Amino acid sequence: PLVTSFTGKYGSIQYYVKAVLERPAVPDQSVQAELQVISHIDVSSPALLTPVLRSQEKMVGCWFFTSGPVSLSAKIERKGYCNGEAIPIYAEIENCSSRLIVPKAAIFQTQTYLASGKTKTFRQMVANVRGNHIASGSTDTWNGKTLKIPPVSPSILDCCIIRVEYSLAVYIHIPGAKKLMIEMPLVIGTIPCIGFSSRNSSITSQFSMDMSWLALTMPEHPEAPPNYADVVSEEEFSRHVPAYPPPIDCEEQLCCPVFAYIQEFRFQPPPLYSEIDPHPTDVEEVQPVSFML
Repeated sequence: PLVTSFTGKYGSIQYYVKAVLERPAVPDQSVQAELQVISHIDVSSPALLTPVLRSQEKMVGCWFFTSGPVSLSAKIERKGYCNGEAIPIYAEIENCSSRLIVPKAAIFQTQTYLASGKTKTFRQMVANVRGNHIASGSTDTWNGKTLKIPPVSPSILDCCIIRVEYSLAVYIHIPGAKKLMIEMPLVIGTIPCIGFSSRNSSITSQFSMDMSWLALTMPEHPEAPPNYADVVSEEEFSRHVPAYPPPIDCEEQLCCPVFAYIQEFRFQPPPLYSEIDPHPTDVEEVQPVSFML
């Protein structure tokens, strides 16, 4: 399959469509136009739906001047995401040192170029988010802190000259020491993952959208239905009512199906529609009786 079109720091993958007009004894004429190619990556594949969990601990200080460890554990629900999605990050940070630390998270893009047996790498940050300060002896928890993916090129993993990879890094900035970092692999795809909750929300929104026309068509004061006599006249009613068939001998009935001799009944037209009850219920008037005590 063709690799996704890409333009990077030290190289690019481009496609062109070229048309050539060949004529005898006349120079050829040609035109070309650039063509964008996208190699689709479905993030619903089982390999990209597995969660990723990492943990690491770092001792702050050196030799006899250590102030305590800083531990970090982070997790993401799946490995594959698409542009525009928000990645929920779950992390636990424990600060047992004497310094004030700051947790952060970022998405890094790594471009790798392979040519003539040499490799060149370019790495850049495409999105980041910052947490709250954590004092000495305190802990902090991220219960789904979101980091939105900006519009970036999809991952390129199956090309022999250019590779584009992504990773999600959760790290802690420690004053006077190297930062503690956890890096988890990330794949940016083109076909989003449709989960159960998203299907329910889409069905609900579609149902509410389809039912919106109902309020526009129903009048505020519905009209009374027409009279049956206005729709079907007596002559037309008598024309369509067939005469009852003559009685059939019981011996003949036994030789044929029973349903063949079921008579077709016709009901008389319903009475005229009226909002006044023709048979009102008699309500006895009760006169109040007073008692003297």
